[in-house]
Amino acid sequence: MSNESIIQVFEGKNIRIVWNEQEEKYYFAVADIVEALTDTTNPTDYLKKMRQRDKELAKGWGQIVTPLSYQTIGGKQKINFADLEGIFRIIQSIPSKKAEPVKQWLAQVGAQRIDQMIDPELTFQMAVEDYRRRGYSDRWINERMKSIKMRIMSYNNMAA
Repeated sequence: MSNESIIQVFEGKNIRIVWNEQEEKYYFAVADIVEALTDTTNPTDYLKKMRQRDKELAKGWGQIVTPLSYQTIGGKQKINFADLEGIFRIIQSIPSKKAEPVKQWLAQVGAQRIDQMIDPELTFQMAVEDYRRRGYSDRWINERMKSIKMRIMSYNNMAA
């Protein structure tokens, strides 16, 4: 497993992140996320109590968390990491005012995704808005959307 370590700062707290090249996804240090969203001085104890409160979280803990070797000042240590899905599940169980904006954002993103499943055209509208926010020109966006449409049509023709 080829990993690249990154440290991001969130509200003054370091968040250790590992990119897993084989799986092509990021893993986040669970204790760092909990510390940043709760201001606890003992994230390990906080997580233990959280799992006692949330029996479903405790039941699925082995599927949510992945211990990874991480180089620290004291040498390599096994640290619990979780991918985005796992981190989102953990955040749902954090009863903290600091976690509330993240929970609200997750609820909004979830609602948008369900809306997109009901009306797939919304996916294209959201893509156009995202490209505009990133500063792409209307001409570039139009060409990009045509390209996506062509790929979808080609895929549908192959599947038929």
